[in-house]
Amino acid sequence: MNLLLVDDDITLRGVLSKALIKRGYEVKCAENIIEAENIAKENNFEFAIVDLNMPRGSGLTLIPKLCTLCPNIRIVVLTGYASINTAVKAIKLGAINYLTKPADTDEIIEMFNKEREDTLDKAKPLHQVEWNHIQGILNACDGNISNAARQLGMHRRTLQRKLKKKPENDKEN
Repeated sequence: MNLLLVDDDITLRGVLSKALIKRGYEVKCAENIIEAENIAKENNFEFAIVDLNMPRGSGLTLIPKLCTLCPNIRIVVLTGYASINTAVKAIKLGAINYLTKPADTDEIIEMFNKEREDTLDKAKPLHQVEWNHIQGILNACDGNISNAARQLGMHRRTLQRKLKKKPENDKEN
């Protein structure tokens, strides 16, 4: 089971790579999109883990390239900045799933076994991911909505509207 791991974070790459090797994967690592594409040209990967945000471009641009170079590849996108928009784009481009960091190695492996259609049909969990991400940033900002909005790159009023739309499975009865 050969796997391409693409992430600019050297620590995450090292830890995740070791964990995957222990689980029987043959892992090749790349720190950016260009390096990943070059490695993929020389290998036919079954699996890939692709970081969404990297200094030299978005992992979204790498997904279709990997799908072309390795037609049967199963790609899981990892991100520290989850949004419904990027999740849907990643799935439409060919990823089978989308996870927020930090992600457990077993959780990533489990995602390789899920079908792409399952992910597309689950808009609620993606909404939940965005909600959880916003809550995490808001907590880190000690509840300061203006500061949290700046960190999330959105207008304060947009953030307030999103906070009012609590996901269904989070609402209390």
